[in-house]
Amino acid sequence: MSTGTSTFVIRSINFLTMLVAVAVMGFGVWMSTHHDSCWKSLTLPVLGLGAIIFVISIIGFMGALKKNSILLWIYLIMLCFILVAILVFTVLAFIITNNGSGHKVAGLRYKEYQLQDYSSWFLKQLNNTQNWDHLKGCLVKSDDCNNLSKKYKTLKEYKVAKLTPIEAGCCRPPSECGYPAINASYYDLSFHPISSDKDCKLYKNSKAIKCYSCDSCKAGVAQYMKTEWRVVAIFNVILFVVLSIIYFVGCCARRNAARNQSKV
Repeated sequence: MSTGTSTFVIRSINFLTMLVAVAVMGFGVWMSTHHDSCWKSLTLPVLGLGAIIFVISIIGFMGALKKNSILLWIYLIMLCFILVAILVFTVLAFIITNNGSGHKVAGLRYKEYQLQDYSSWFLKQLNNTQNWDHLKGCLVKSDDCNNLSKKYKTLKEYKVAKLTPIEAGCCRPPSECGYPAINASYYDLSFHPISSDKDCKLYKNSKAIKCYSCDSCKAGVAQYMKTEWRVVAIFNVILFVVLSIIYFVGCCARRNAARNQSKV
């Protein structure tokens, strides 16, 4: 690849990623002004990600613009660390999300989930009291359970609904409890549960309680996280391929820049 082509490609790519980095940091600043603590908790990671992308991009851009082999060396080293990090995270993500799946229940269109089916990493994170209290606070504020009665106005609609893992695990008692449903957000708790599952006693009709302390809720969150992590892992595979190509072009640009400097 010629000097002009390789440096042009690196300049163009890093100029675009600088714009992306500015947008990411802007989003982080917006989250910092948000009153919801669930959003605020993501502020530092988002700002950090934007800052890292910006620093790497500007080093790559300036290295290609000035055809400076030292800057391009630094750029390639940082890019190499990112490639390794993406590879490690992706492998771990596939390993962690390998376990766990839903259980079909007769008469229901959706599945129910059990916490013990998931990886030990998920169990450790979700059984951590501090972690779960934060997640539970976010779940209470979310619309997952609060909007069920609006989404399903009749009991018939609710019974044939295909609930999400969080709706199935956090917004209702496990089906094995046997509580009769009055509507999408209310169960007859005067009925004696037919199961000894502790979740049956933890469930309450209150919007602030529901089944947020249940293992079934933790399992629903684990299933949601598993699905999201799988999507991220697949995206990372694509990103790894793209960054590997950029890394190759960057190597060409650095080699060409080094040749030009040696001729001077």
